[in-house]
Amino acid sequence: MSTEGECVEISEPLLEDKQRIGTLEQDRVPEWREQITVRGLAVSAVLGTLFCIITHKLNLTVGIIPSLNVAAGLLGFFFVKSWTSFLSKLGFSIKPFTRQENTVIQTCVVACYGLAFSGGFGSYLIAMDERTYELIGADYPGNRAEDVKNPGLVWMIGFLFVVSFLGLFSLVPLRKVMVMDYKLTYPSGTATAMLINSFHTNTGAELAGKQVSCLGKYLSISLVWSFFKWFFSGIGDSCGFDNFPSLGLTLYKNTFYFDFSPTYVGCGLICPHIVNCSVLLGAIISWGFLWPLISQHAGDWYPADLGSNDFKGLYGYKVFIAISLILGDGLYNLVKIIAITIKELFNQSTKQSNLPVTAEVLDEESSKLLIEQRKRDEIFLKDRIPTWVAAAGYVGLAAISTAAVPVIFPPLKWYLVLSSYIIAPALAFCNSYGTGLTDWSLASTYGKIGLFIIASLVGTDGGVVAGLAACGVMMSIVSTAADLMQDFKTGYLTLSSAKSMFVSQLVGTAMGCIIAPLTFWLFWTAFDIGSPDGPYKAPYAVIFREMAILGIEGFSELPKHCLAICCGFFVAALIINLLRDVTPTNISQYIPIPMAMAVPFYIGAYFAIDMFVGTAILFVWERLNRKDAEDYAGAVASGLICGDGIWTIPSAILSIFRINPPICMYFGPSLSS
Repeated sequence: MSTEGECVEISEPLLEDKQRIGTLEQDRVPEWREQITVRGLAVSAVLGTLFCIITHKLNLTVGIIPSLNVAAGLLGFFFVKSWTSFLSKLGFSIKPFTRQENTVIQTCVVACYGLAFSGGFGSYLIAMDERTYELIGADYPGNRAEDVKNPGLVWMIGFLFVVSFLGLFSLVPLRKVMVMDYKLTYPSGTATAMLINSFHTNTGAELAGKQVSCLGKYLSISLVWSFFKWFFSGIGDSCGFDNFPSLGLTLYKNTFYFDFSPTYVGCGLICPHIVNCSVLLGAIISWGFLWPLISQHAGDWYPADLGSNDFKGLYGYKVFIAISLILGDGLYNLVKIIAITIKELFNQSTKQSNLPVTAEVLDEESSKLLIEQRKRDEIFLKDRIPTWVAAAGYVGLAAISTAAVPVIFPPLKWYLVLSSYIIAPALAFCNSYGTGLTDWSLASTYGKIGLFIIASLVGTDGGVVAGLAACGVMMSIVSTAADLMQDFKTGYLTLSSAKSMFVSQLVGTAMGCIIAPLTFWLFWTAFDIGSPDGPYKAPYAVIFREMAILGIEGFSELPKHCLAICCGFFVAALIINLLRDVTPTNISQYIPIPMAMAVPFYIGAYFAIDMFVGTAILFVWERLNRKDAEDYAGAVASGLICGDGIWTIPSAILSIFRINPPICMYFGPSLSS
């Protein structure tokens, strides 16, 4: 999970109720080739397109992306079941829909939409474009016009194809170690597996139908509401429900308002309470206190006549304090995961493992569970992916990428790309291990580290583009490796072949290399991406470009006291994380997450209000009927997010044809008599 990455709701009974795992049907497990079907791949392509659109929308607005693994499993079940039921009524003989096919669809979809995140369409790739260069300013030291590369459909597809597959080959030989020996939980992968298992058992069929119905209902509501809002949104960024001063005009000026977004409310329903509360706390600290306080020093700490997007003014504080919190949180967790990894590897070698894993205590009444355990182990190990295939694949792809990436990004020399691929498997292991323990993927943190190092090595002559491209190379490897291992866990629990998981990841990644750029191109051509006054501000583009400039220029151009404040927040992030680790669980569960707090520092408080509304609804729902909340909250959230995401397509088409909303609804103070 990461702020530019994913946040996930895990229903505890899914994780703790071992009998759910033990009640798998004793049916014949299909061969790995039978698990990959044409209809499954067709459904995967449709869902992959939808989820890419949702991910782009979130990437270009707030950068917080909920985990869609569960939604992919649920919608995959819905589409294939609907199709098979329809054909059955027409009298056709239909091949049964199995849990393994459902798992393959989910895996393929996750691999596809994962590239909408790790492909950098809301971060490092768009940070190279002309709009971001102009936002920072031509006179800003280190920001050169030569370091501009605007998005292009052909080169983006080519770049993804040469960098996105290496992560899949980097950790394949370790799948048994991570899933069976270490017994890492991979919470969202486990939750997805439990959901899929419930769909394909008699006891879960009724609940599955109700969940699908619930998802469809809220998807329709979200789609209709988004359509209704469009009529009042006018032209520009000050009209409609998205700019509704629900908490008053004074707070509205400081971005505190509810903007009636189904997507962010859905995110609030999916993300854990502590994430949503951390986001709101960050909004209160920054927009409620810090920015108004710094604004009082305009003319002293920074020139008072600067534009709202000038890095030498208040804007610089917003961006760099957010960066300091993100880096503090990311680096702390990176060091923590590396330390845990080294410690547990040592414990494994001395046969004294004390991994924080799911305990599987067996007694005389657990024979059925033991049988299922052995069956899962046997199926998972049956279709081996030879180590030489993985090694040859990694070396071959690394050679192709080392030659191709410098052609796309000339400042990034071949030896720098090669160096990245030499150290990448170790970082991919750390990220996959950490994701297995915590469900937090630190792909963006590894990318930022690569960005800083390469930018500083290349220097002023091309360091910005080289650093951003290196960030993409590193993010692609560590992100796809963690996704693959999480899907291996899902496949292990659903009796799916490891080979079918790997092949579906390859197919899904190939789909993503085409679908992710195409869906981004829809946004790029239809909307004014990166405009501070538009709905798609692409906030992380500016942050990533500034980090690259910082890597080659240093801190000399920051406004007064900015560096000191940044250091304070960096240290605060370290201390907060330390407190979360050393305090008892009943206390640490209430300590905020710095990376989540950092997001509104730069973007604004409005989406934090929406997410808090979502988490408040879930909190009350859990108190009124916990079982219903556990069963249906994910379906409701997925419906809200998917409905709003679907509306993006007709909205983009209307924008392309220059069809504007007929009404501009806006608010102002009442006139005094």
